[in-house]
Amino acid sequence: MPTLILIRHGQSAWNLENRFTGWWDVDLTDQGRGEASAAGALLAARGMDADICFTSLQTRAIKTLNLALEAMGRLWLPVEKDWRLNERHYGGLTGLDKAETAARHGDDQVRVWRRSFDVPPPAQEPGGAFDLSADRRYAGIAIPDTESLKDTIGRVLPYWNDRIAPALLGGQRVMISAHGNSLRALVKHLSDIPDDEITGLEIPTGQPIVYELDGDLREVERYYLSER
Repeated sequence: MPTLILIRHGQSAWNLENRFTGWWDVDLTDQGRGEASAAGALLAARGMDADICFTSLQTRAIKTLNLALEAMGRLWLPVEKDWRLNERHYGGLTGLDKAETAARHGDDQVRVWRRSFDVPPPAQEPGGAFDLSADRRYAGIAIPDTESLKDTIGRVLPYWNDRIAPALLGGQRVMISAHGNSLRALVKHLSDIPDDEITGLEIPTGQPIVYELDGDLREVERYYLSER
């Protein structure tokens, strides 16, 4: 039975500051680093292991994976990094304080931007403070100027089908360290969650989710390891 472990990165600096982060690269806080190490220690204590790992191109997810693997004694495992596991792009909201944005635009509008399935935030203007066009890690990639959850799913699932699913079907145990919305995309697919329900799914930072999958890579069981 294929086993998949999902971990949302530990608390980031902008999680703490309550700012829209998206594709902008921020580091973990001390709490976030502790969450990542604790996730690895829990995995090791419960006898969980992996053969290959996947993560995004964003520091908070990469460091979370490294800290978890260090706690597991598995820093030597192969790791593949890809932009398609990045967080959802929050467009023109990037860097804004969430409470101030709600005060300016209204709670209902911000709720639509944050939690609707297919309505993206306003597009990011080119050349602004959070423009990533000169970031070398995205050379040759068509960086989005905004994304809905539906858009995020549209890039995550092809990567799942091309790279991650074959590893699982080949008998490898897989660990993925990623972000709230890229993991929502995978959970929606694996657990067949409807469009109008997936936006309400909260994935806490630093808490390993374990999937036991059938031969078609559909959910047999899904649980937070801390609850077992």
